[in-house]
Amino acid sequence: FPERPNGPSSDFTPNVGSFGALRRPNRGQHTQNHFGGYYRSKDTDESLNRQCQPMNRFGSGRNFANRGFQERKVVEDSSSQNSGFKGFPGGFGRSVGIKDEQRDRPQSGIFLGSGGREAFGGCTAAYKECNEEIGSERGPKVTYVPPPPPEDEQAIFARYQTGINFNKYDENVVEVSGLDPPAPLLAFEEANLSHTLNMNIAKAGYSKLTPVQKYSIPIILAGRDLMACAQTGSGKTAAFLLPIVAHMMRDGVTASSFKEQQEPECIIVAPTRELINQIFLEARKFVYGTCIRPVVIYGGTQTGHSIRQVMQGCNILCATPGRLLDIIGREKIGLQKVKYLVLDEADRMLDMGFGLDMKKLISNPSMPPKDKRQTLMFSATFPEEVQRLAGEFLKTHYLFVVVGHVGGACSDVQQNILQVPQYSKRDKLIEILQSTGHERTMVFVDKKKKADYIAAFLCQEKIPATSIHGDREQREREIALQDFRSGKCPVLVATSVAARGLDIENVQRVINFDLPPTIEEYVHRIGRTGRCGNTGKAVCFFDNSTDGHLAPSLVKVLSDAQQEVPVWLEEIAFGFQGESLFTSVNTEKNYGGRGNMNPGGMKMSYSANTFESWD
Repeated sequence: FPERPNGPSSDFTPNVGSFGALRRPNRGQHTQNHFGGYYRSKDTDESLNRQCQPMNRFGSGRNFANRGFQERKVVEDSSSQNSGFKGFPGGFGRSVGIKDEQRDRPQSGIFLGSGGREAFGGCTAAYKECNEEIGSERGPKVTYVPPPPPEDEQAIFARYQTGINFNKYDENVVEVSGLDPPAPLLAFEEANLSHTLNMNIAKAGYSKLTPVQKYSIPIILAGRDLMACAQTGSGKTAAFLLPIVAHMMRDGVTASSFKEQQEPECIIVAPTRELINQIFLEARKFVYGTCIRPVVIYGGTQTGHSIRQVMQGCNILCATPGRLLDIIGREKIGLQKVKYLVLDEADRMLDMGFGLDMKKLISNPSMPPKDKRQTLMFSATFPEEVQRLAGEFLKTHYLFVVVGHVGGACSDVQQNILQVPQYSKRDKLIEILQSTGHERTMVFVDKKKKADYIAAFLCQEKIPATSIHGDREQREREIALQDFRSGKCPVLVATSVAARGLDIENVQRVINFDLPPTIEEYVHRIGRTGRCGNTGKAVCFFDNSTDGHLAPSLVKVLSDAQQEVPVWLEEIAFGFQGESLFTSVNTEKNYGGRGNMNPGGMKMSYSANTFESWD
C-alpha cells in the first residue's frame, strides 16, 4: 500500500503459495497474518508498525503482494488441533492461539478480532454484533485519516451509466398507503427547483425520474414523513437528497465555522462506512455551488479528524451510528435545529444491531420530537416487525410508498440457484470464475476469515482477488474497494458488510458462496449487480444440509422476479412449507393500530450473532 497520512505501516508482503500445517513460533519473535502464515520480525519491537519479512515456505505470492492484511500477535496454545474447513488444501482454520484485540468487547475505533479456533467447519465463531464505542480507552488508538475527496468538478459529478432496461422501471406498480398523498411528479421540471439545483441534477446525469423518485420527492417537499421501499439500484439516495437540498436552498441555509457547536439541519445515518461515504459523495453533487456543507463521519478513522470536519461547518451530517453518538457526546454537535432525519437501509437501522443506537439518538434531549421534524426511511426490504418499529420514529399519518413487491429482488438480475455441497463449493467457484474471464464479480461468504482465505486461494489460482470485511482496517477496506472499482482485482470476496447500498459500476456477477441467514440479506446481496437499468447475474450455491430453511423464501423471490424456479428447489420448499413463515407479501397497510401493517410478510430473523461489526 502507498503510505497514507497517519496510517500504520504496511511494509510487509504476505505471500500465498502453500497452506500447509502451521509452524509454532517462539513467543515475541513472529507474527501471524490472516492466512495463518508466520513472519520473522526484523527486531523484537512489539509495535503494531513493525516491518516483517516473509518466510520462504509461502512461494511467490505475486498476486497478493502488499495486500496489507493486519498482523496479529501469536501466543502459545498447547491445545492446537485441526478444525479446518473441509475442501481446502492444508486444513484452513487450524487452531492457533491468537491474542485478539479484546474479542467480543467494544473497542476504541477498531473492529473486533476473531478468535483462534473459529474455523469454517468444526468450531463456529460467534461473531458478536457490536457497534463501536469510539470513546472507549480499550484497544490501540486509531490514527488513520482518510484522503480528502477530489474537489474538481469532473470528479464530483462522476456519472453512473444507465442500462438498457432503465425505462422498464416505469412498468413497476407503485402503491402509496396513507392519507392524502401528493400527486407524483412526471419530470424534474414539475418540482419547481432552483436553477442551481437543476443545473447540478443535469451535471450528475439525472434526466428521467425513477418511480421511487416520482413519488418520494413530492411527498418530502410537502413535509410528510415517509417510509419508501424500492428495489436495489433504483435511485433511492437521490429520492431523499434532492427535496432536502431544495428545502435548504429555499430556507437560505448556510454553513458557518464560527460556532463552538455545530447544529446540522439534516442527519443521515446508514449502517456501513462505505455506504455513508457514498451518500456523502452524492450529496456533494446536489449542493455544488451553494453555501450548504455536507460532512461525513464514520468509525475506523481518527476521532479528531471527524471533529475537525464537523467544526468547519455542517448542514448535512452523514454518519454511522457509533461515531455520530460519540461526537454528540463530546458536545461538538447539537441537535436543536434538526429538521430532517434520514435512515437509509432503515430495516437494518431499526433491528437488533442498531435499534438501540437509533433510540438513543431520537431520545436525546436536544433532538426535536417526531412532530417537530421530518423523518424519512428508505430500503429495499421492510420486514413486518420493522414496519411496526417505524411507528416510534414517524408521525402518525406518515406515507408508505412501495415500488413493486415489498422485499422483491431486482428483475434485471438473472438468478441461478445451484445445488452445491459444502465440500464442492471451492471447485465450483473456480470453474465459474475461470469460465467468465475478467468479469467484475462479488463473492459473498459467511465468515470474515473465510473471506481472506478464499481471496488468497483465488490469487493462488491466478485469479486476482481482494477481500473486505469488518476485521480489516479502514485503510485496507478503502484500498480493497479502490482495487475492485479500478479492475486491478476483478474479484471482491466480501462478508455482509458489503451487502447493502454499495453502488459499484460494472459489477456483472454476484456469487453467494454461502447463503445468508435471511432472505432480506439475499435480496440486498444480489442487488450489487443489475443496477440503474443494467443487467446482471447472480449465482447461489445451495447446500441442502444447511440452506433448506431458505427454500420457500427463494421460491417466492424467484417467482416475483419472473425467474425460473428449479424443480428440486420447489420440492425442498414444499418439505419446509409447514415450518416456513415466509408467505406472499401483502403491501396493504392498516393505520390506527388496526391489524398488521404487512400481514403475512417476511419474517425478520436478525440476531446479535448474525452480523459482524458494521459501523
